[in-house]
Amino acid sequence: MYQGPYQGPANKPDRKEETKPVEPKKVQVPTKLVHTIDCGQGAVRAVRFNTDGNYCMTCGNDKSIKLWNPTTQMLIKKYTGHGYDVLDAAGSNDNCQIASCGSDKSVMYWDVGSGQIIRRFRGHVGRVNCVEFNEESTVILSGSVDASIRCWDCRSRKHTPIQVIDDAKDSVSSIQVTDHEILTGSIDGKVRRYDLRTGALHSDYVGSAITCVKFTKDGQCTLSSAHDNSVRLLDVTTGELLGEYKGHKNSKYMVECCLSIKDDHVISGSEDGSIYIWDLIDATVKYKLQVRSNRTVHSLSHHPEQNLLMVACEDKVHLYSGEDFELPDVEMSE
Repeated sequence: MYQGPYQGPANKPDRKEETKPVEPKKVQVPTKLVHTIDCGQGAVRAVRFNTDGNYCMTCGNDKSIKLWNPTTQMLIKKYTGHGYDVLDAAGSNDNCQIASCGSDKSVMYWDVGSGQIIRRFRGHVGRVNCVEFNEESTVILSGSVDASIRCWDCRSRKHTPIQVIDDAKDSVSSIQVTDHEILTGSIDGKVRRYDLRTGALHSDYVGSAITCVKFTKDGQCTLSSAHDNSVRLLDVTTGELLGEYKGHKNSKYMVECCLSIKDDHVISGSEDGSIYIWDLIDATVKYKLQVRSNRTVHSLSHHPEQNLLMVACEDKVHLYSGEDFELPDVEMSE
């Protein structure tokens, strides 16, 4: 039976529609300080998550590497053997080995469990800035102030590199390796990408000394920090500038950058003691997190799967998380 017209807000203006309150979206970038770890290594030169993100490594001015559980702040092991500052470290894909490099011109290959040095590779004629494993963790790649990248075979007892890449005209500051590409940044102002399948070299000139390079997760773009106070997003194929991110300070030190877990935000350290987080698309500063005033936040590492960020500033590292992160319960033994 016909019941007449629908009696809603359209024909009864004094009647309001019932609407459910809209819950604010949770922040999907690490903006909440969880805790701070005093590493006891002098100045921390670099902080790095391992491949699954359960642990992190800190590289110290005291010539040591320390392995931590970043959520419990527990020190797992300390590795000593370098002659000067340790500048970078990387974990193998099975988390059983660590590669490190430093101011003593050497590259070290460590056994995680025993803390012993498996191999010590020498060949660079200057400070070694950066180190990475290949996809299978059978080769270590190192970039140096001597403008070369050297590739070391972890399985061989030979202490000479299996390949030397010397296209850079100045110090190699940063390196990232995927299953078929090597991405490098150099003080000569160029981002270089080596395609291991074709042997081709692609380079993009930025114009200022590059301090850090990263691939986006889909491999279609590169992110690079430079000494002109800028972070740039470049198209891998064409080299087209897709985004430029400014507001932070980076003109003297080796300040690093990275992308958020969903590749929708750009994150960088800064020489003014803050972490800057930009929206990837519109390049606006969404968050500025002060770590320590007038000190340089130079090294940062994003968790491979979770919304967690480790940053290094002076002698401490800081763990940041998203709003919904809660520290796991740790059972204390009696």
